[in-house]
Amino acid sequence: MDNTNSFKKLDSLFAGFFEWLAGQYDPLTGGFYYAKSSVSDSSFTPDIESTAQALNILLRNELLSKMPVELRAKFVSFFQHKQDPETGFFLDKNPHMKNDEVMVSRAFNYSVNSLNRLGGSPLYQSPVELNKAPNYVNSEEEYVEKWQSISLVNSWRGCDLLASSCMYIGQMDKEKQEKMIQRAQEYLESIQDPQTGLWGEGSMYVRISGTFKLHTFYHKFNLPMPGVEKMYQSILHCLRTETVKDMCYIRNPIDLLSYINLEIQKTELEEIIRITVDNIEKLKRPDGGFSREIVNSPTAPNVAQVKSDEFYPDMPVAVHLGKGLFEGDMNAGTQATLIRLQLHKLAGKTVSPIKASENFYALLETRLQEK
Repeated sequence: MDNTNSFKKLDSLFAGFFEWLAGQYDPLTGGFYYAKSSVSDSSFTPDIESTAQALNILLRNELLSKMPVELRAKFVSFFQHKQDPETGFFLDKNPHMKNDEVMVSRAFNYSVNSLNRLGGSPLYQSPVELNKAPNYVNSEEEYVEKWQSISLVNSWRGCDLLASSCMYIGQMDKEKQEKMIQRAQEYLESIQDPQTGLWGEGSMYVRISGTFKLHTFYHKFNLPMPGVEKMYQSILHCLRTETVKDMCYIRNPIDLLSYINLEIQKTELEEIIRITVDNIEKLKRPDGGFSREIVNSPTAPNVAQVKSDEFYPDMPVAVHLGKGLFEGDMNAGTQATLIRLQLHKLAGKTVSPIKASENFYALLETRLQEK
């Protein structure tokens, strides 16, 4: 048995996906909504994460170079106008967003990366340049104390906070940055579980998701992850024995496997791909999109990771982006397209754009004319 049937099944799951994506676009702001229920409710607006995720979907399907000039300008303007000139952070209107360190970090990285890809740039300096970063960036000792203060009772949330705090390292001058990277590596290795290769506590999927969050630090600074052989065995055991209930649980192990780049036995790789595609199928929705969770699309993706698995002492305030219906959402959609790319990479296959993706701009134009 090879992967041919699994890849055919995977591509079939994207039927109607780009029609759904076009329906999330807002021509007034140049941004994208999180879900269909968000579009029709005036209490929701296009947000940074959803817009950057939409851009990632276009990039993964070779559509960025074909983007109309007017649409590119709209994208650039959307992100530029999200930046606070006084602090350098990129923020949505929801007042709770600025209180969630993870969302603040993600919004900054999403916005800066998106502007770079679009040929634009931030209008103002970064938080570190404006001296608006948290006090713990002032010295190596304070930074390490910050890391030590983060609870890993829920690995996913705790490691997300650890990785998010490393955003500021990327804004430091080279000499200070190199020292901080070394301290971060030393600290992370000191708290890694030598038996599993994972970090923190919680269910297997929670710990793998936490470890995935830390991989963003290693990836950003082009560093090898420690304990990858143990990590691989943990991932394989989890995929075989645990029930998936979140698109992140499907994406995070695959992204990790892609990054650690171990040689995987053919039969195990086929098994990994089959399990992954079967799991994605559970989250396909009638509207053409994919949902983050089995039961419904979470109203606030920033708390979805900690609301049901284990108690976490530092719960963020929910930032609601949708109504929580049985529908597709942008968070899951961007992950589904990334999983597809990573599975092809793991299998050593050349990946082509998703079928019908080439119609996206025509679909968008039709939508705009209907409005």
